[in-house]
Amino acid sequence: MLDKDGIARRIAKEIKDGYYVNLGIGIPTLVANYIPANLQVVLQSENGLLGMGPFPFEGEEDADLINAGKQTITTLPGSSIFDSALSFGMIRSQKIDLTILGAMEVSENGDIANWKIPGKMVKGMGGAMDLVASAKNIIVAMQHINKAGESKLLPKCTLPLTGVKCIKKVVTELAVLDILPEGGFKLLERAPGVSVAYIRSATLGKLYASDDVPEMQLD
Repeated sequence: MLDKDGIARRIAKEIKDGYYVNLGIGIPTLVANYIPANLQVVLQSENGLLGMGPFPFEGEEDADLINAGKQTITTLPGSSIFDSALSFGMIRSQKIDLTILGAMEVSENGDIANWKIPGKMVKGMGGAMDLVASAKNIIVAMQHINKAGESKLLPKCTLPLTGVKCIKKVVTELAVLDILPEGGFKLLERAPGVSVAYIRSATLGKLYASDDVPEMQLD
């Protein structure tokens, strides 16, 4: 199985040269550390930054530079800082090529739930509502199973929805999966050492998979 950094490394391979990319809180923020140096990519943070760099080394943090998840970050040459109204204007006008979000649940129809009732795990959906409504392409970075050992890839989400039929691809510690237009998860790649049979057992939603699914290539 992959750890969180492994999930981020695999998702970084989906980023193309020239992309403007929004990174959600949680696992998606780690993607900034794995973007190939030969790509010209601009990372956008919804709290008002274009040109976000990797996380700072210990002792080099600047408390005034944070991402949407309130983690300290770095900026790259040519970066720009602005208010959140302009940031959401970029999102709503579809200037972002790729959005990478975390999720608590994803359904076989591409619905996403990534927030819970106030006072619980996450107090609100934040900017995710705008992102799922406006993004050209969304990839979800998430754990395949929760701490109780239960699948988070479901026939139908049980938590409040953030967006409906908006997710096209999911990357977990076990697998890379597409969500088919007609519904259902299609297994594209499996994590090194993880069997197709195990992924089937960990997926409650409808899963389509051949017996010769290749392993992920992280490098």
